[in-house]
Amino acid sequence: MKFHKLLIALLVLSLTLGAKISVFAQEEEEAPEMTEEEWQKQMDEYTAKKNELTGKLDQLTKDVDALKKTNSDKDAAVVKAEEDLYASVGSTKSGVADFRKKFEATEKFINKKEGKKEDAQKMFAEIEASKIKCLPEFYDRYKKMKDALAKWEEVKKEAGYTVVKGDCLYKIAGKKEIYNNVKMWPVLWDANEKGVVNAPPKVPKTIKNPNLIYPGQVLKVPALTEDLKKKALDKSKKYRWHRKKKWIKKSLRKTTRKK
Repeated sequence: MKFHKLLIALLVLSLTLGAKISVFAQEEEEAPEMTEEEWQKQMDEYTAKKNELTGKLDQLTKDVDALKKTNSDKDAAVVKAEEDLYASVGSTKSGVADFRKKFEATEKFINKKEGKKEDAQKMFAEIEASKIKCLPEFYDRYKKMKDALAKWEEVKKEAGYTVVKGDCLYKIAGKKEIYNNVKMWPVLWDANEKGVVNAPPKVPKTIKNPNLIYPGQVLKVPALTEDLKKKALDKSKKYRWHRKKKWIKKSLRKTTRKK
């Protein structure tokens, strides 16, 4: 802004000087004859004014040059600071530009969750291995990307559990990678009672009886919330574990016929 004001001032001075010369020429044509002494006095006044304006113009020119140098020095300082910043993470401006492209591609891939988890993990591993992620431009976005990937993995993990021979809901719920708590078996039953994720041909696709699950059935495994945990504990209290390894509703006191 200051630089623009100086340019405007220079323009005004130039116009003023030109106007003075024009007036002088016009007055010279129209004015009556002057004595040599009067003429000399007027010339001295105009010369003094010209010198004054020339001095101001020279000073403004010096100010403009000084501002240009200041701007140049500041630009150089910015470039140096940028180079030092990139060097602090072991990179250069071009290296950061290449990282930025990879970062944005990975960010888009993870946020959309349209590809495979394994591909997202490989892409994210490259980002995580670079110190460039610590730059202010990337760090907050990097943390959000990491959280998004963790949630994506959690969703993938919960996609299903495939029943194998010897399994029961009680046993599955107790697995460390599932709920690590055998009393959470009602969560699995409620989630799959009306339909499992998938099942082989001729194998039931529902779990109407918690004692009857079959190898090959892919069970839904919901994320365990406090609400689900409470409901599961309440429901499990209504059943007792029979010595024949069956869950029997206490109010009925009878086993369910094995299919």
